Amino acid sequence: ILNTDISASKDIYHGLQKIKGISYSFSNALCLNLNLDKGKKIGDLSKDEIKKIETYVKNPKIQPWLLNSQKDYETGNDIHISTTDLKFRIDNIKKRLMKIKSYRGLRLSVGLPVRGQRTKGHFRKGKTIVTGKKPKGRK
Repeated sequence: ILNTDISASKDIYHGLQKIKGISYSFSNALCLNLNLDKGKKIGDLSKDEIKKIETYVKNPKIQPWLLNSQKDYETGNDIHISTTDLKFRIDNIKKRLMKIKSYRGLRLSVGLPVRGQRTKGHFRKGKTIVTGKKPKGRK
C-alpha cells in the first residue's frame, strides 16, 4: 500500500501506521470513514479496498486538525502528506529555515533542540564536552 511493504498478518489499524505520515488517529479516521473493520488483516484486503485506501490517503475528507500539514507554506491549504513526499517536504522546510537564518534554522544547523528543551543534561550525544581539567601526565 503506497509503496510500503506491510506484513499480511497485521490488522488494518496497526498496519496502516507503518506508512510514513499516517498516525494512529488518522488510521482510525480512515477505517471509520471507509467502513473498514479495524481487526481485518492486511492480507485479506481486496484490490478494490486497497485502491480505496490509497485514494483516501492522497485526498482525505476529514477534520483539518487531523492533517499533518495545516496552512501549508507553499499552497496555504490544509493538506495531508505521506511516504517519500513527507521526507522531501520536511527537508525543504529545514533548508528554508536555515537559509533565512531563523532561530529554528540556526538550531537545526548546529544539531541542537529546537523547541525549548534544556540542554545541560540531554542532547550531549556527538558533541564534545570541554571541561577545565587537563589530562593526566601533562603539565
